[in-house]
Amino acid sequence: MSHASSAAIRRALNHPVVDADGHYIETMPILKPFLIDSVREIAGGDLARRIEAGAAGVDYDETVLRPWSKLSERERRERGISRPPWWTLPAANTLDRATAHLPKLMAERLDDMGIDFAVMYPSRMLTATAIADAELRVAVCRSLNRFFAEAYRPYADRMTPVAQIPTHTPEEAIAELEYAVCELGFKAVLINGLIHRPLQAGAGGGERPNWGSISGSRIDVLGLDSEYDYDPFWRRCVELRVAPATHTPGMGWGSRQSPSSYMYNHIGSFGAAMEATCKGLFMGGVTQRFPQLSFGMLEGGVGWACTLLSDLIEHWEKRNSSAIHQLDPRRIDTARLMQLFERYGDSVFRADAPGLRDSFANLEPEPPALDEWNFLTLHSERDLVDSFVPRFYFGCEADDISIAWAFNDKLNPEGARLRAMFSSDAGHWDVTDMTGVLGEAYELVEHGHIGEQDFHDFVFGFPVQYYAGLNRDFFKGTRVEAAVDAYLRT
Repeated sequence: MSHASSAAIRRALNHPVVDADGHYIETMPILKPFLIDSVREIAGGDLARRIEAGAAGVDYDETVLRPWSKLSERERRERGISRPPWWTLPAANTLDRATAHLPKLMAERLDDMGIDFAVMYPSRMLTATAIADAELRVAVCRSLNRFFAEAYRPYADRMTPVAQIPTHTPEEAIAELEYAVCELGFKAVLINGLIHRPLQAGAGGGERPNWGSISGSRIDVLGLDSEYDYDPFWRRCVELRVAPATHTPGMGWGSRQSPSSYMYNHIGSFGAAMEATCKGLFMGGVTQRFPQLSFGMLEGGVGWACTLLSDLIEHWEKRNSSAIHQLDPRRIDTARLMQLFERYGDSVFRADAPGLRDSFANLEPEPPALDEWNFLTLHSERDLVDSFVPRFYFGCEADDISIAWAFNDKLNPEGARLRAMFSSDAGHWDVTDMTGVLGEAYELVEHGHIGEQDFHDFVFGFPVQYYAGLNRDFFKGTRVEAAVDAYLRT
């Protein structure tokens, strides 16, 4: 831990600190009655009664923990029920717990945390955008947006909440985006970056928590091979000047389906989900079709993105529309290959092995399309880097050492510096002391892993570029308005 406090570190900086991903904890005895009334107004009494009974995650322990707890170990394994999150909220530090619940207290304590401005994301209701029932999903997201727009309005100089935008279809996404931005005044939005689409009616083996996958489903990452054309939604984001962020967990699908260990399921889960969405958006050509639009990939760190960028380049170089012809099996000289077998074969690798010659002559069927980069216009490695790096911003917690990799322009392709953003994650179990987060992040400078300019970009420059890139008024009326204006002018 840094010897200096977060507040002292902030006083020594010549720039503000913007928290790109803070968290509030929903206070259910206060939020739930509001949701019941709001959902009743929006969608009627039947849905309201479902909310009252605990649907949509409003009784977190009932909808996530207790169903798993009621099953035997054998039942969990047979049904493939992953162990869900547990004890995920601060308990040892009562002041921090209260701070995450109370916007007024959070606003008062931000100076002690060394933070000038924070963008606040949900905790318990983080997966509201993934509710399977369409009518319930839309009504709950709209109700949550109504509640938090009002709850945080008095503290707009220090914090702003995100609107939750369901994305199962472009139409529902556009409708809630327009309502949240135009009616409620939201400046930041949270989308569901990947959707679990059922492969056939009735597949699933029972209800699962919102964050988990469904048996017999596939993952729709919105950008590539999607069930819908999301370009109208991305276009509307540009028109309304909002940069979409995804904070979708990766637990309960892929390799993170342990029935016994939350830790096994949690480690790397956000990174896996972020990579799927990021790769889909890029390879689907979204970043080239909408070069003004930036995407936030939150709580997954940035190490996976450094690897992804290198992997994209290496794969494109070997399998782009021109290079792919080097792998055409018709290029094989079967006669020459057999001569080499006859010369260098032995008792095991016999040239007269039955079917050997025919195996070399049998060609793979040609795929319907050779160019798997057809949604992108790329002529060089530089083109690829320029279509990737400026379009993605990565939420990184204070103890994420991969931040140093993101800023290593000597190691990254084409001298790239990936856009890592300071994300306190305050309000969650991994933050044991809110006032220590900035100090922990500054250790990267103290230990020589990044420089002061890198730290400036991490805690100020890149968060400002992401949130204010489309909307230069994003920070208007906030404590950091003057500093942001000066920065954007340069």
